[in-house]
Amino acid sequence: MTERRVTLTFDNGPTPGVTERVLDILAAARILSTFFVIGRKLDDVAAAGLMEQAHSAGHWIGNHTLSHTVALGDRRELAYAVSEIEGAQQRIGKFVHPEKLFRPYGNSGRLGSHLLSRPALDHLLAQSFRTVIWNNLPEDWKNPDGWVECCIAQVLEQDWSVVVLHDIDNACLARLGELLCRLHDLGVIYEQDFPDAVTLTRGGRIVGSPKAYIAD
Repeated sequence: MTERRVTLTFDNGPTPGVTERVLDILAAARILSTFFVIGRKLDDVAAAGLMEQAHSAGHWIGNHTLSHTVALGDRRELAYAVSEIEGAQQRIGKFVHPEKLFRPYGNSGRLGSHLLSRPALDHLLAQSFRTVIWNNLPEDWKNPDGWVECCIAQVLEQDWSVVVLHDIDNACLARLGELLCRLHDLGVIYEQDFPDAVTLTRGGRIVGSPKAYIAD
């Protein structure tokens, strides 16, 4: 049997009423994940408390930009990149992962040259961020009837899936338990780390070839 690994990640939170229930489901299954948070959401005390709760449970906290509005490659000024990256990082504060995890805004999860600008890449390198993308996007936020099946199909296609789910309203929560049961039946191995295949920068150096994700 092929050994398949799965890293679960949750984007766009924290969301009061949702994130705590996601945390309960993960705790029951003894799965550790990464929550890529939106900086502006952390201005809400309840949301910031959920980030702390996730961190205390052993989940990693990653940076998913300050505003989650315009992709870094679609607005290429250095000042914009620094504001989006560091604005969120400051709000994460003491809960930051030692590797300073960053996931760019994909605009509906798309991969492409809109993810990063050259100034954004230079800043991520200079500040030693680990920039992480994804290779399994089941679109839980817009496909409630089929996202679980989509996720499983993508898991079966590759050795290590980095899955993007969303701890927001009307996304993964209703069927998350079902997904975990089906992954259990497949015998997947859960990882909290990320493969080099989805890592663009790490420790001040480029990993792999990120040219496809940078706007010239």
